[in-house]
Amino acid sequence: MEWYEPEVQKLEKLNTTAPPPAGAVLFYGSSSLRLWTTLSEDMAPWTVVNRAFGGSTLAACVHFFDRLVTPCAPGSIVLYAGDNDLGDGRAPDEIVRSLRTLLARIDTTLGSIPVAYISIKPSPARWNLRDRIQRVNNAARAMMEQRPSGQYIDVYASMLGPDGRPRAELFDTDGLHLNARGYQAWTHMLRPYVAMLAGARQEQ
Repeated sequence: MEWYEPEVQKLEKLNTTAPPPAGAVLFYGSSSLRLWTTLSEDMAPWTVVNRAFGGSTLAACVHFFDRLVTPCAPGSIVLYAGDNDLGDGRAPDEIVRSLRTLLARIDTTLGSIPVAYISIKPSPARWNLRDRIQRVNNAARAMMEQRPSGQYIDVYASMLGPDGRPRAELFDTDGLHLNARGYQAWTHMLRPYVAMLAGARQEQ
């Protein structure tokens, strides 16, 4: 976990020098969220906070939770993680266990706040892992559907073209990260969920 430290420490500093408003919708996970530089504008008028860090796995999200998420006192959380776990060779069952552990940490630390999990995306760079991606996504969907105030956001299907393969126009040249068009697509897919999460927060 040491190689995450420089970025984690920068995010920790934000929590003290520019603390986010309590009760915001917090985005947490890997670089697909970290690189979303227009997130606040794309999700306006709802207040969102981005505490994603590059290369993060679900295991890393659990490890750094108390340092990055707890101080923000979010009203709800949007998660994107698991993609890098698969890229690192972890088995789907191990990834699902990490997700279960992270959800338990949320409940223990923050209470039963609303949580949305974004499905692992179908990227050209990891298309060879698509069977494993689907196994994790199916398990995550079942887990979130059983969770009170849980949401599963399926971006997988909408990111496939008519040929059943990833839409290359949504990805950067590395075939893994999203480009501007990819984030536009995610904005369209995520805004209804962020509206619900923000509304659930306001009703608490």
